[in-house]
Amino acid sequence: MQDPSVEMRGIVKKFGSVTASDQVDFSANAGEIHALLGENGAGKSTVMSMLSGVYRADEGEILVHGLPVKIRSPKDAARLGVGMVFQNFRLVQSLTAAENIVLGEKSSFWRGNKWIKNKHREIEGLAERFGLKFPVDRPIWQLSVGEQQRVEIVKTLYRGADIIILDEPTSVLTPGEVEQLFATLQVMKQAGKTVIMTTHKMKEVMASSDRISVMRKGRMIATLATAETDELELARLMVRREVEITRQEREASVGEPLLVVNNLDVIADHGRKVLDGLSLKVCEGEIVGVAGVAGNGQKELAEVLTGLRTWKNGDIEFDGQPVKSASVRGAIDSGISHVPENRMKSGLAGRLGSVDNLLFKSYRSDEHSKFGFLKAAKNRSWSQALVERFNVKTPELDTPVQQLSGGNQQKLLFAREVSHQPKLMVAVHPTQGLDVGATAGVHDLLMELRSTGSGVLLISEDLDELLQLSDRILVMYNGSIIGESDHEHADREHIGLLMAGIQNKEASAI
Repeated sequence: MQDPSVEMRGIVKKFGSVTASDQVDFSANAGEIHALLGENGAGKSTVMSMLSGVYRADEGEILVHGLPVKIRSPKDAARLGVGMVFQNFRLVQSLTAAENIVLGEKSSFWRGNKWIKNKHREIEGLAERFGLKFPVDRPIWQLSVGEQQRVEIVKTLYRGADIIILDEPTSVLTPGEVEQLFATLQVMKQAGKTVIMTTHKMKEVMASSDRISVMRKGRMIATLATAETDELELARLMVRREVEITRQEREASVGEPLLVVNNLDVIADHGRKVLDGLSLKVCEGEIVGVAGVAGNGQKELAEVLTGLRTWKNGDIEFDGQPVKSASVRGAIDSGISHVPENRMKSGLAGRLGSVDNLLFKSYRSDEHSKFGFLKAAKNRSWSQALVERFNVKTPELDTPVQQLSGGNQQKLLFAREVSHQPKLMVAVHPTQGLDVGATAGVHDLLMELRSTGSGVLLISEDLDELLQLSDRILVMYNGSIIGESDHEHADREHIGLLMAGIQNKEASAI
Protein backbone atom coordinates (compact mmCIF):
# COMPACT_ATOMS: atom_id res chain seq x y z
CA MET A 1 0.00 0.00 0.00
CA GLN A 2 1.32 3.45 -0.94
CA ASP A 3 2.34 5.74 1.91
CA PRO A 4 0.43 9.06 1.96
CA SER A 5 2.34 12.21 1.02
CA VAL A 6 0.10 14.15 3.42
CA GLU A 7 -1.94 12.85 6.32
CA MET A 8 -4.17 14.65 8.81
CA ARG A 9 -5.21 12.78 11.97
CA GLY A 10 -7.92 13.74 14.47
CA ILE A 11 -7.99 17.37 13.33
CA VAL A 12 -10.20 19.65 15.45
CA LYS A 13 -10.87 23.33 14.83
CA LYS A 14 -13.32 25.44 16.82
CA PHE A 15 -14.50 28.99 16.28
CA GLY A 16 -16.02 29.95 19.60
CA SER A 17 -18.77 27.45 20.34
CA VAL A 18 -18.88 26.18 16.73
CA THR A 19 -16.86 23.09 15.86
CA ALA A 20 -15.90 23.49 12.21
CA SER A 21 -13.69 20.41 12.08
CA ASP A 22 -14.47 17.45 14.34
CA GLN A 23 -11.81 14.71 14.59
CA VAL A 24 -11.15 14.76 10.84
CA ASP A 25 -8.87 12.16 9.26
CA PHE A 26 -7.69 12.82 5.71
CA SER A 27 -4.86 11.56 3.54
CA ALA A 28 -3.70 11.95 -0.07
CA ASN A 29 -1.00 10.15 -2.02
CA ALA A 30 1.72 11.25 -4.37
CA GLY A 31 0.67 10.95 -8.00
CA GLU A 32 -3.01 11.30 -7.07
CA ILE A 33 -5.81 13.75 -7.81
CA HIS A 34 -7.97 13.77 -4.69
CA ALA A 35 -11.30 15.63 -4.65
CA LEU A 36 -12.77 16.98 -1.40
CA LEU A 37 -16.55 17.44 -1.38
CA GLY A 38 -19.10 18.67 1.14
CA GLU A 39 -21.98 21.07 1.67
CA ASN A 40 -21.24 24.69 2.51
CA GLY A 41 -20.29 24.73 6.15
CA ALA A 42 -19.23 21.07 6.08
CA GLY A 43 -15.69 22.03 7.08
CA LYS A 44 -13.68 21.17 3.96
CA SER A 45 -12.35 24.71 3.46
CA THR A 46 -11.36 24.84 7.12
CA VAL A 47 -9.42 21.59 6.81
CA MET A 48 -7.57 22.79 3.70
CA SER A 49 -6.89 26.14 5.37
CA MET A 50 -5.16 24.31 8.20
CA LEU A 51 -3.09 22.28 5.76
CA SER A 52 -2.05 25.47 3.91
CA GLY A 53 -1.27 27.40 7.10
CA VAL A 54 -4.13 29.90 7.02
CA TYR A 55 -5.59 28.42 10.25
CA ARG A 56 -3.97 26.47 13.07
CA ALA A 57 -5.50 23.22 14.29
CA ASP A 58 -6.69 23.12 17.91
CA GLU A 59 -6.10 19.37 18.14
CA GLY A 60 -4.66 16.59 15.99
CA GLU A 61 -1.53 16.15 13.96
CA ILE A 62 -0.38 16.62 10.37
CA LEU A 63 2.21 14.43 8.66
CA VAL A 64 4.01 15.35 5.46
CA HIS A 65 5.88 12.50 3.78
CA GLY A 66 5.46 10.48 6.95
CA LEU A 67 6.95 13.05 9.33
CA PRO A 68 4.95 15.01 11.94
CA VAL A 69 5.03 18.74 11.19
CA LYS A 70 3.80 22.01 12.70
CA ILE A 71 2.10 24.32 10.19
CA ARG A 72 1.57 27.68 11.84
CA SER A 73 1.57 29.91 8.74
CA PRO A 74 1.49 29.80 4.92
CA LYS A 75 5.28 30.25 5.08
CA ASP A 76 5.58 27.02 7.07
CA ALA A 77 3.34 25.26 4.55
CA ALA A 78 5.41 26.53 1.60
CA ARG A 79 8.63 25.36 3.29
CA LEU A 80 7.09 21.87 3.54
CA GLY A 81 6.08 21.87 -0.13
CA VAL A 82 2.38 22.66 0.38
CA GLY A 83 0.86 25.33 -1.89
CA MET A 84 -2.70 26.53 -2.38
CA VAL A 85 -4.27 28.20 -5.42
CA PHE A 86 -7.24 30.21 -4.15
CA GLN A 87 -10.44 30.79 -6.08
CA ASN A 88 -9.85 34.54 -5.76
CA PHE A 89 -6.38 34.95 -7.18
CA ARG A 90 -3.63 36.54 -5.05
CA LEU A 91 -1.89 38.49 -7.83
CA VAL A 92 -0.65 42.08 -8.10
CA GLN A 93 -2.43 43.47 -11.15
CA SER A 94 0.20 46.06 -12.11
CA LEU A 95 3.13 43.59 -12.05
CA THR A 96 4.00 41.19 -14.84
CA ALA A 97 3.31 37.48 -14.60
CA ALA A 98 7.01 36.78 -14.01
CA GLU A 99 7.26 39.48 -11.34
CA ASN A 100 4.31 37.97 -9.48
CA ILE A 101 5.92 34.54 -9.57
CA VAL A 102 9.31 35.67 -8.19
CA LEU A 103 7.79 38.17 -5.76
CA GLY A 104 9.31 37.67 -2.33
CA GLU A 105 12.52 35.99 -3.49
CA LYS A 106 15.56 37.16 -1.53
CA SER A 107 17.53 37.65 -4.74
CA SER A 108 14.80 39.68 -6.44
CA PHE A 109 15.75 43.05 -4.91
CA TRP A 110 18.20 43.65 -7.77
CA ARG A 111 16.94 42.86 -11.23
CA GLY A 112 19.48 43.29 -13.97
CA ASN A 113 18.66 42.35 -17.56
CA LYS A 114 20.54 39.06 -17.31
CA TRP A 115 18.69 38.09 -14.13
CA ILE A 116 15.34 38.93 -15.72
CA LYS A 117 16.07 36.94 -18.89
CA ASN A 118 17.17 33.93 -16.86
CA LYS A 119 14.01 34.06 -14.74
CA HIS A 120 11.82 34.40 -17.83
CA ARG A 121 13.45 31.31 -19.37
CA GLU A 122 13.08 29.36 -16.14
CA ILE A 123 9.39 30.28 -15.75
CA GLU A 124 8.60 29.63 -19.42
CA GLY A 125 10.24 26.22 -19.20
CA LEU A 126 8.24 25.31 -16.09
CA ALA A 127 5.01 26.56 -17.66
CA GLU A 128 5.63 24.60 -20.86
CA ARG A 129 6.42 21.41 -18.95
CA PHE A 130 2.98 21.45 -17.31
CA GLY A 131 1.02 22.83 -20.27
CA LEU A 132 0.47 26.24 -18.67
CA LYS A 133 1.73 28.71 -21.25
CA PHE A 134 1.15 32.45 -20.79
CA PRO A 135 3.04 35.66 -21.69
CA VAL A 136 5.47 36.03 -18.78
CA ASP A 137 6.31 39.69 -19.49
CA ARG A 138 2.74 40.96 -19.66
CA PRO A 139 1.00 42.71 -16.70
CA ILE A 140 -1.59 40.62 -14.90
CA TRP A 141 -4.42 43.00 -15.76
CA GLN A 142 -3.85 42.28 -19.45
CA LEU A 143 -4.23 38.52 -19.02
CA SER A 144 -7.45 36.52 -19.29
CA VAL A 145 -8.87 34.84 -16.20
CA GLY A 146 -7.63 31.47 -17.44
CA GLU A 147 -4.12 32.85 -17.94
CA GLN A 148 -4.14 34.38 -14.47
CA GLN A 149 -5.00 31.00 -12.99
CA ARG A 150 -2.04 29.49 -14.86
CA VAL A 151 0.20 32.14 -13.33
CA GLU A 152 -1.05 31.16 -9.86
CA ILE A 153 -0.40 27.46 -10.50
CA VAL A 154 3.08 28.09 -11.94
CA LYS A 155 3.84 30.35 -8.96
CA THR A 156 3.03 27.44 -6.66
CA LEU A 157 5.15 25.02 -8.70
CA TYR A 158 8.01 27.52 -8.95
CA ARG A 159 8.13 27.73 -5.17
CA GLY A 160 8.65 23.98 -4.93
CA ALA A 161 5.20 22.70 -3.99
CA ASP A 162 4.60 18.98 -4.44
CA ILE A 163 1.27 19.06 -2.54
CA ILE A 164 -1.03 21.44 -4.42
CA ILE A 165 -4.49 22.48 -3.22
CA LEU A 166 -6.86 23.94 -5.84
CA ASP A 167 -9.90 25.83 -4.52
CA GLU A 168 -12.84 25.68 -6.96
CA PRO A 169 -10.40 25.76 -9.90
CA THR A 170 -12.94 25.66 -12.74
CA SER A 171 -15.43 28.26 -11.51
CA VAL A 172 -14.18 31.03 -13.84
CA LEU A 173 -13.06 28.97 -16.86
CA THR A 174 -14.57 28.24 -20.26
CA PRO A 175 -15.18 24.57 -21.15
CA GLY A 176 -12.04 24.64 -23.31
CA GLU A 177 -9.96 26.04 -20.46
CA VAL A 178 -11.40 23.40 -18.11
CA GLU A 179 -10.16 20.67 -20.45
CA GLN A 180 -6.72 22.30 -20.56
CA LEU A 181 -6.64 22.46 -16.75
CA PHE A 182 -7.54 18.79 -16.43
CA ALA A 183 -4.76 17.94 -18.88
CA THR A 184 -2.37 19.91 -16.63
CA LEU A 185 -3.58 18.01 -13.56
CA GLN A 186 -2.76 14.75 -15.32
CA VAL A 187 0.77 16.01 -16.04
CA MET A 188 1.13 16.94 -12.36
CA LYS A 189 -0.08 13.49 -11.41
CA GLN A 190 2.45 11.84 -13.72
CA ALA A 191 5.17 14.03 -12.18
CA GLY A 192 4.33 12.61 -8.76
CA LYS A 193 2.55 15.69 -7.41
CA THR A 194 -0.29 15.39 -4.93
CA VAL A 195 -3.30 17.39 -6.16
CA ILE A 196 -6.20 18.12 -3.77
CA MET A 197 -9.18 19.78 -5.44
CA THR A 198 -12.21 21.29 -3.72
CA THR A 199 -15.16 21.68 -6.06
CA HIS A 200 -18.95 21.45 -6.20
CA LYS A 201 -19.13 20.23 -9.80
CA MET A 202 -19.91 16.54 -9.78
CA LYS A 203 -19.16 15.83 -13.42
CA GLU A 204 -15.73 17.38 -13.13
CA VAL A 205 -14.98 15.38 -9.98
CA MET A 206 -15.95 12.18 -11.74
CA ALA A 207 -13.93 13.08 -14.84
CA SER A 208 -10.68 14.16 -13.18
CA SER A 209 -10.14 12.60 -9.74
CA ASP A 210 -8.74 9.29 -8.52
CA ARG A 211 -10.33 9.38 -5.07
CA ILE A 212 -13.05 11.45 -3.41
CA SER A 213 -13.44 12.35 0.26
CA VAL A 214 -16.81 13.60 1.51
CA MET A 215 -17.35 15.80 4.57
CA ARG A 216 -20.59 16.59 6.37
CA LYS A 217 -21.11 18.84 9.41
CA GLY A 218 -17.43 18.99 10.26
CA ARG A 219 -16.83 15.26 10.02
CA MET A 220 -15.20 13.11 7.36
CA ILE A 221 -17.93 10.77 6.16
CA ALA A 222 -16.26 8.64 3.51
CA THR A 223 -13.35 8.28 1.12
CA LEU A 224 -14.14 6.47 -2.12
CA ALA A 225 -12.38 5.46 -5.31
CA THR A 226 -13.88 7.54 -8.10
CA ALA A 227 -14.26 4.49 -10.32
CA GLU A 228 -16.42 2.82 -7.69
CA THR A 229 -19.00 5.56 -7.09
CA ASP A 230 -21.37 7.87 -8.98
CA GLU A 231 -22.92 11.33 -8.69
CA LEU A 232 -26.05 10.18 -6.89
CA GLU A 233 -24.14 8.32 -4.20
CA LEU A 234 -21.90 11.32 -3.63
CA ALA A 235 -24.91 13.62 -3.36
CA ARG A 236 -26.53 11.31 -0.80
CA LEU A 237 -23.34 11.22 1.28
CA MET A 238 -23.07 15.01 1.23
CA VAL A 239 -26.62 15.90 2.18
CA ARG A 240 -28.12 12.65 3.56
CA ARG A 241 -31.05 12.86 1.18
CA GLU A 242 -31.91 12.24 -2.44
CA VAL A 243 -30.84 15.12 -4.67
CA GLU A 244 -32.08 15.46 -8.22
CA ILE A 245 -28.98 16.05 -10.34
CA THR A 246 -30.86 16.89 -13.54
CA ARG A 247 -34.38 18.24 -13.91
CA GLN A 248 -37.20 16.75 -15.92
CA GLU A 249 -38.06 18.43 -19.20
CA ARG A 250 -40.90 20.92 -18.89
CA GLU A 251 -43.36 22.40 -21.29
CA ALA A 252 -42.74 25.92 -22.52
CA SER A 253 -44.94 28.62 -21.02
CA VAL A 254 -43.41 31.76 -22.50
CA GLY A 255 -45.62 34.84 -22.43
CA GLU A 256 -45.32 38.42 -23.66
CA PRO A 257 -41.98 40.27 -23.82
CA LEU A 258 -41.14 41.63 -20.37
CA LEU A 259 -37.68 43.14 -20.84
CA VAL A 260 -36.49 44.49 -24.18
CA VAL A 261 -32.97 45.95 -24.57
CA ASN A 262 -31.87 47.51 -27.86
CA ASN A 263 -28.36 48.64 -28.91
CA LEU A 264 -27.13 49.27 -25.39
CA ASP A 265 -23.75 50.99 -24.96
CA VAL A 266 -22.17 51.26 -21.51
CA ILE A 267 -18.91 52.86 -20.43
CA ALA A 268 -17.19 51.21 -17.45
CA ASP A 269 -15.45 52.91 -14.55
CA HIS A 270 -12.08 52.66 -16.31
CA GLY A 271 -13.45 54.68 -19.25
CA ARG A 272 -13.66 51.87 -21.81
CA LYS A 273 -16.82 50.59 -23.46
CA VAL A 274 -17.98 47.35 -21.82
CA LEU A 275 -21.36 46.94 -23.52
CA ASP A 276 -21.30 47.52 -27.24
CA GLY A 277 -24.63 47.59 -29.08
CA LEU A 278 -26.07 44.86 -26.89
CA SER A 279 -29.65 43.72 -27.55
CA LEU A 280 -31.68 41.06 -25.77
CA LYS A 281 -35.21 40.10 -24.76
CA VAL A 282 -36.71 38.27 -21.77
CA CYS A 283 -40.35 37.16 -21.82
CA GLU A 284 -42.78 36.29 -19.05
CA GLY A 285 -42.34 32.74 -17.84
CA GLU A 286 -38.92 32.40 -19.47
CA ILE A 287 -35.41 31.77 -18.17
CA VAL A 288 -32.83 33.40 -20.43
CA GLY A 289 -29.29 32.31 -19.68
CA VAL A 290 -26.27 34.50 -20.40
CA ALA A 291 -23.03 32.56 -20.89
CA GLY A 292 -19.60 34.11 -20.97
CA VAL A 293 -16.23 34.27 -19.28
CA ALA A 294 -15.94 36.86 -16.50
CA GLY A 295 -15.09 40.36 -17.67
CA ASN A 296 -17.11 40.45 -20.88
CA GLY A 297 -19.75 42.89 -19.62
CA GLN A 298 -22.07 40.60 -17.69
CA LYS A 299 -21.57 42.47 -14.43
CA GLU A 300 -22.29 45.83 -16.05
CA LEU A 301 -25.39 44.47 -17.80
CA ALA A 302 -26.83 43.34 -14.46
CA GLU A 303 -26.01 46.71 -12.89
CA VAL A 304 -27.77 48.62 -15.66
CA LEU A 305 -30.91 46.49 -15.44
CA THR A 306 -31.11 46.85 -11.64
CA GLY A 307 -30.52 50.62 -11.60
CA LEU A 308 -26.96 50.57 -10.33
CA ARG A 309 -25.31 51.92 -13.48
CA THR A 310 -26.29 54.38 -16.19
CA TRP A 311 -25.89 53.78 -19.92
CA LYS A 312 -24.63 55.94 -22.78
CA ASN A 313 -26.76 54.86 -25.75
CA GLY A 314 -29.62 52.48 -26.40
CA ASP A 315 -33.16 51.80 -25.22
CA ILE A 316 -34.56 49.73 -22.36
CA GLU A 317 -38.21 48.83 -22.03
CA PHE A 318 -39.61 46.96 -19.04
CA ASP A 319 -43.18 45.72 -18.66
CA GLY A 320 -44.26 47.86 -21.60
CA GLN A 321 -42.77 51.09 -20.23
CA PRO A 322 -39.55 52.84 -21.34
CA VAL A 323 -36.81 53.07 -18.71
CA LYS A 324 -35.39 56.57 -18.99
CA SER A 325 -32.69 56.61 -16.29
CA ALA A 326 -30.85 54.42 -13.81
CA SER A 327 -32.64 54.18 -10.47
CA VAL A 328 -32.34 51.44 -7.86
CA ARG A 329 -35.59 52.47 -6.22
CA GLY A 330 -37.28 52.63 -9.62
CA ALA A 331 -36.11 49.10 -10.45
CA ILE A 332 -37.36 47.77 -7.10
CA ASP A 333 -40.73 49.50 -7.40
CA SER A 334 -41.22 48.26 -10.96
CA GLY A 335 -40.73 44.63 -9.87
CA ILE A 336 -37.08 43.81 -10.63
CA SER A 337 -35.22 41.68 -8.10
CA HIS A 338 -31.47 41.21 -8.05
CA VAL A 339 -29.22 38.44 -6.74
CA PRO A 340 -25.74 39.95 -7.21
CA GLU A 341 -22.51 38.11 -7.93
CA ASN A 342 -20.99 38.89 -4.53
CA ARG A 343 -23.71 38.31 -1.95
CA MET A 344 -21.70 39.70 0.98
CA LYS A 345 -20.47 42.78 -0.87
CA SER A 346 -23.60 43.86 -2.71
CA GLY A 347 -26.46 41.73 -1.39
CA LEU A 348 -26.30 41.39 2.38
CA ALA A 349 -25.00 43.35 5.38
CA GLY A 350 -22.80 40.82 7.13
CA ARG A 351 -22.90 42.35 10.61
CA LEU A 352 -26.69 42.54 10.71
CA GLY A 353 -29.10 39.72 11.42
CA SER A 354 -31.73 38.10 9.23
CA VAL A 355 -34.55 40.51 10.11
CA ASP A 356 -32.66 43.63 9.04
CA ASN A 357 -31.39 42.01 5.85
CA LEU A 358 -34.86 40.82 4.88
CA LEU A 359 -36.30 44.31 5.40
CA PHE A 360 -33.79 46.21 3.26
CA LYS A 361 -36.12 46.67 0.28
CA SER A 362 -39.48 46.93 2.04
CA TYR A 363 -38.93 48.67 5.38
CA ARG A 364 -40.75 51.80 4.17
CA SER A 365 -43.92 49.96 3.16
CA ASP A 366 -47.10 50.17 5.23
CA GLU A 367 -46.78 46.47 5.97
CA HIS A 368 -43.51 46.94 7.84
CA SER A 369 -43.60 50.48 9.26
CA LYS A 370 -46.00 53.14 10.50
CA PHE A 371 -45.29 56.84 10.86
CA GLY A 372 -41.61 56.13 10.23
CA PHE A 373 -41.33 53.48 12.95
CA LEU A 374 -40.74 49.81 12.20
CA LYS A 375 -43.33 47.28 13.38
CA ALA A 376 -40.79 45.25 15.36
CA ALA A 377 -42.93 42.31 16.47
CA LYS A 378 -44.70 41.90 13.14
CA ASN A 379 -41.43 42.17 11.20
CA ARG A 380 -39.81 39.55 13.37
CA SER A 381 -42.72 37.16 12.86
CA TRP A 382 -42.63 37.83 9.09
CA SER A 383 -38.87 37.17 9.00
CA GLN A 384 -39.22 33.94 10.96
CA ALA A 385 -41.79 32.71 8.45
CA LEU A 386 -39.45 33.46 5.54
CA VAL A 387 -36.50 31.78 7.24
CA GLU A 388 -38.60 28.66 7.75
CA ARG A 389 -40.09 28.73 4.26
CA PHE A 390 -36.67 28.98 2.59
CA ASN A 391 -35.00 26.61 5.07
CA VAL A 392 -32.37 29.12 6.17
CA LYS A 393 -30.32 27.54 8.95
CA THR A 394 -29.39 30.21 11.48
CA PRO A 395 -28.94 29.87 15.27
CA GLU A 396 -31.04 32.99 15.90
CA LEU A 397 -32.71 35.66 13.78
CA ASP A 398 -30.24 38.16 15.25
CA THR A 399 -27.15 36.09 14.36
CA PRO A 400 -24.98 38.19 12.00
CA VAL A 401 -25.41 36.75 8.52
CA GLN A 402 -21.64 36.75 7.99
CA GLN A 403 -21.55 33.82 10.42
CA LEU A 404 -23.87 31.72 8.23
CA SER A 405 -22.60 29.31 5.58
CA GLY A 406 -22.55 30.48 1.98
CA GLY A 407 -25.56 28.37 1.12
CA ASN A 408 -27.66 29.82 3.93
CA GLN A 409 -26.58 33.36 3.04
CA GLN A 410 -27.75 32.73 -0.52
CA LYS A 411 -31.06 31.27 0.64
CA LEU A 412 -31.65 34.32 2.83
CA LEU A 413 -30.89 36.60 -0.12
CA PHE A 414 -33.32 34.68 -2.32
CA ALA A 415 -35.93 34.79 0.44
CA ARG A 416 -35.83 38.59 0.38
CA GLU A 417 -35.81 38.90 -3.41
CA VAL A 418 -38.52 36.29 -4.06
CA SER A 419 -40.84 37.34 -1.21
CA HIS A 420 -42.07 40.38 -3.14
CA GLN A 421 -43.13 38.31 -6.17
CA PRO A 422 -40.85 40.00 -8.74
CA LYS A 423 -41.75 40.35 -12.39
CA LEU A 424 -38.09 39.89 -13.34
CA MET A 425 -35.25 38.23 -11.45
CA VAL A 426 -31.70 39.17 -12.45
CA ALA A 427 -29.55 36.40 -10.96
CA VAL A 428 -25.76 36.65 -11.32
CA HIS A 429 -23.80 33.44 -10.60
CA PRO A 430 -26.51 32.43 -8.09
CA THR A 431 -24.93 29.06 -7.23
CA GLN A 432 -21.24 29.97 -7.36
CA GLY A 433 -19.47 28.31 -4.46
CA LEU A 434 -22.58 26.40 -3.32
CA ASP A 435 -22.74 22.67 -2.69
CA VAL A 436 -25.03 20.30 -4.56
CA GLY A 437 -27.89 20.56 -2.04
CA ALA A 438 -27.90 24.37 -1.92
CA THR A 439 -27.53 24.50 -5.70
CA ALA A 440 -30.58 22.26 -6.17
CA GLY A 441 -32.56 24.58 -3.87
CA VAL A 442 -31.61 27.67 -5.88
CA HIS A 443 -32.52 25.93 -9.13
CA ASP A 444 -35.92 25.00 -7.70
CA LEU A 445 -36.53 28.65 -6.77
CA LEU A 446 -35.67 29.86 -10.28
CA MET A 447 -37.94 27.24 -11.84
CA GLU A 448 -40.73 28.22 -9.43
CA LEU A 449 -40.41 31.87 -10.52
CA ARG A 450 -40.61 30.76 -14.14
CA SER A 451 -43.71 28.68 -13.47
CA THR A 452 -45.51 31.66 -11.90
CA GLY A 453 -44.91 33.81 -14.99
CA SER A 454 -41.87 35.79 -13.85
CA GLY A 455 -38.95 36.31 -16.19
CA VAL A 456 -35.45 35.28 -15.16
CA LEU A 457 -32.18 36.59 -16.58
CA LEU A 458 -29.61 34.03 -15.41
CA ILE A 459 -26.01 35.20 -15.77
CA SER A 460 -23.65 32.32 -15.08
CA GLU A 461 -20.24 30.91 -15.98
CA ASP A 462 -21.47 27.39 -15.18
CA LEU A 463 -22.41 25.98 -18.56
CA ASP A 464 -24.04 22.90 -17.03
CA GLU A 465 -26.34 25.17 -15.03
CA LEU A 466 -27.28 27.19 -18.10
CA LEU A 467 -27.96 24.09 -20.18
CA GLN A 468 -30.09 22.65 -17.39
CA LEU A 469 -32.28 25.68 -16.66
CA SER A 470 -32.43 28.04 -19.63
CA ASP A 471 -35.16 28.26 -22.23
CA ARG A 472 -32.71 30.26 -24.33
CA ILE A 473 -28.96 30.78 -23.98
CA LEU A 474 -27.22 33.97 -25.11
CA VAL A 475 -23.42 34.11 -25.35
CA MET A 476 -21.66 37.35 -24.41
CA TYR A 477 -18.20 38.29 -25.62
CA ASN A 478 -16.56 41.73 -25.50
CA GLY A 479 -19.83 43.37 -24.47
CA SER A 480 -21.99 41.98 -27.25
CA ILE A 481 -24.28 39.00 -27.82
CA ILE A 482 -22.47 36.85 -30.38
CA GLY A 483 -24.68 33.75 -30.32
CA GLU A 484 -28.09 32.45 -29.27
CA SER A 485 -29.63 29.00 -28.94
CA ASP A 486 -32.88 27.59 -27.61
CA HIS A 487 -32.88 24.87 -24.96
CA GLU A 488 -33.49 22.01 -27.36
CA HIS A 489 -30.67 22.84 -29.78
CA ALA A 490 -28.02 24.16 -27.36
CA ASP A 491 -24.63 22.60 -28.13
CA ARG A 492 -22.05 22.62 -25.35
CA GLU A 493 -19.01 22.62 -27.62
CA HIS A 494 -20.19 25.51 -29.81
CA ILE A 495 -21.23 27.59 -26.80
CA GLY A 496 -17.81 26.98 -25.28
CA LEU A 497 -16.12 28.18 -28.48
CA LEU A 498 -18.22 31.33 -28.49
CA MET A 499 -17.43 31.99 -24.83
CA ALA A 500 -13.76 32.00 -25.84
CA GLY A 501 -14.50 34.44 -28.69
CA ILE A 502 -14.02 31.85 -31.44
CA GLN A 503 -16.52 32.55 -34.19
CA ASN A 504 -16.95 30.54 -37.33
CA LYS A 505 -19.89 29.55 -39.47
CA GLU A 506 -20.77 26.58 -37.27
CA ALA A 507 -20.25 28.36 -33.93
CA SER A 508 -22.19 31.46 -34.95
CA ALA A 509 -25.13 29.32 -35.98
CA ILE A 510 -25.70 27.52 -32.70
